[in-house]
Amino acid sequence: MRSAVRGLPGTAVLLLGAAYCLLPVGWVLVASSKSRAELFSQNAFEPGTGLLDNLLELSRYREGIFWQWMLNTALYAGAGALLSTAVAAVSGYALAVYRFRGRNLIFNVLIGGILVPSVVLAIPQYLLLAKLGLANTYWAVLLPGIVHPYSIYLARVYAAAAIPASLLDAGRIDGASEVRMLVRISLPMMTPGLVTIFLFQFVAIWNNFLLPYIMLADDTKFPLTVGLYTLLVSGANQPSLYTLVITGSALSIIPLVALFLTMQRYWRTDLSSGAVKS
Repeated sequence: MRSAVRGLPGTAVLLLGAAYCLLPVGWVLVASSKSRAELFSQNAFEPGTGLLDNLLELSRYREGIFWQWMLNTALYAGAGALLSTAVAAVSGYALAVYRFRGRNLIFNVLIGGILVPSVVLAIPQYLLLAKLGLANTYWAVLLPGIVHPYSIYLARVYAAAAIPASLLDAGRIDGASEVRMLVRISLPMMTPGLVTIFLFQFVAIWNNFLLPYIMLADDTKFPLTVGLYTLLVSGANQPSLYTLVITGSALSIIPLVALFLTMQRYWRTDLSSGAVKS
């Protein structure tokens, strides 16, 4: 009983934090169900009757360009997160397992790279890619996110904690090559950490605005963030577009929620296996 009472303040703080984070999401979901008239006349959290009309109007806007933005975002986030996770897995594994000259220097440079805001790098990245002729292409959004210092840092820390050196030594004694040990032994043990890295990168790229805004000029290559921003700017002269922006924002949340619900089983598996081992 005493422990339960002691935990009440912490629980209350967590509930307040959850409400603070979920309140805007709830408003977007409710507002997406309202027609243009209901959006400015009803109470904030009173459901409307225009959800279906909003979806149809959004799908018809400029011959369904919203769904092109959705596909572009899925490409940027999915391919970018996979490539970034692969690079982080190999790099983090090498930094955690092997001892070589300059290892600590590379790790310190990575930590320094974490401290550099991505906003500072956006303009130099644009100038470099423009010289290569890659500006206003899909590669202009994909390439800058492949090497991510924080992902490599996480992979290095997780590999050092999850992969016993004795297991690798046993594999070498049995004649396994380094590549085989990486693929057959190390990567499966790093799966929960790699899933975390993938989710972090997927969400970061999905929500990224500044980089594609700078890199892209063709609106058929826009991700959702930039596409919905252009709709919002146009809404200053056409208030009818506000409902499309809100409905599009609500739809953009669904893939992220579905991804988290799908991937969380890897964390549960890791926790249960750790309990069995102990």
